[in-house]
Amino acid sequence: MAETLLDIKNIESFYGPIMAIRGVSLKVEKGQVVTVLGANGAGKSTLLKTISGIMDPEKGQVVFDGREIQGMEPHKVVSQGIVHVPEGREVFPLLTVDENLSLGAYTRSDKAEVEKDRQMVFEYFPILAERRNQEAGTLSGGQQQMLAIGRGLMLRPKIMLLDEPSLGLSPLLVQEIFAILKRLNKDEGVTMMLVEQNAKVALELADVGYVMEVGRIVMDDTADRLMESEDIKSFYLGHQEEGARGERRWKRKKTWR
Repeated sequence: MAETLLDIKNIESFYGPIMAIRGVSLKVEKGQVVTVLGANGAGKSTLLKTISGIMDPEKGQVVFDGREIQGMEPHKVVSQGIVHVPEGREVFPLLTVDENLSLGAYTRSDKAEVEKDRQMVFEYFPILAERRNQEAGTLSGGQQQMLAIGRGLMLRPKIMLLDEPSLGLSPLLVQEIFAILKRLNKDEGVTMMLVEQNAKVALELADVGYVMEVGRIVMDDTADRLMESEDIKSFYLGHQEEGARGERRWKRKKTWR
C-alpha cells in the first residue's frame, strides 16, 4: 500500500490582500515524482513556499510524514526532511562548490556519511567534482542548477521541492538535468515535488501531475494520461492543431475534476 508522505489539504495563501492559493489540495506518496504545471502567476511557486514555511497559509493543513507543519519556521521544516531548491538556483556565489555542498549538510553530524553523500553527488554531477574548488558564482547556469540540486541532496531529504529547474537553461542541459533527476528517483528513491512550465520534460519525469490556474488545481491525473490530454497538448506541449477551438474549450472549463 502506498504511503502518503505529503498531504496538502485545502490551503489558502495570500500576498497581502491578494489570494494566491485558493483551496489547493494534493498528495505526494513516498517514492513518487509529482509535478505541478501552470503558467506564470498560477501559484506554483507560492505553493512550494507555503510547504517549506517561507509563507504561512491562512487556511488549511500541510501534513508531512504524519505531522502538521503549516506555520512552522523554515529551518524547522528543513529539519523534518524537506529541501526546497528555489527558482533561480540561489547558490552562495562567493563560496566554492565544496563549501556550498557542506552547507547543504549543516544539520548533520555524521561526518563519514556526509562525505559518502558528497561523493554520491559528484558521481551524479561529475562537473561539480571537477569544479569543487571553484567559486559557485563563476559556474554556468546549468552547473549552478546542478549544484543547487546537489546541495539539497546533502541533507538526505525525505522530499525535494524543485522550483522551475529548467528555467533559463538550454534544451540540451534541461534534458541532462532531468535525466539525472530520474536516476535519483529510481536509484536513490528520492521523492520529488516539481513545479514547471516545461510540461513535456516534467510529465516525462513524473508519476502524477496537477495543473494550476489562477491559484486553483483545475486538473489532476497520472502523468501518462495528462500527456495524452488534448488540453495539455494544446496549451503546454505546443500542439497547435486545436487552434481557437481548443482555446475556447479551455476557457469554458471551470473545473475538470
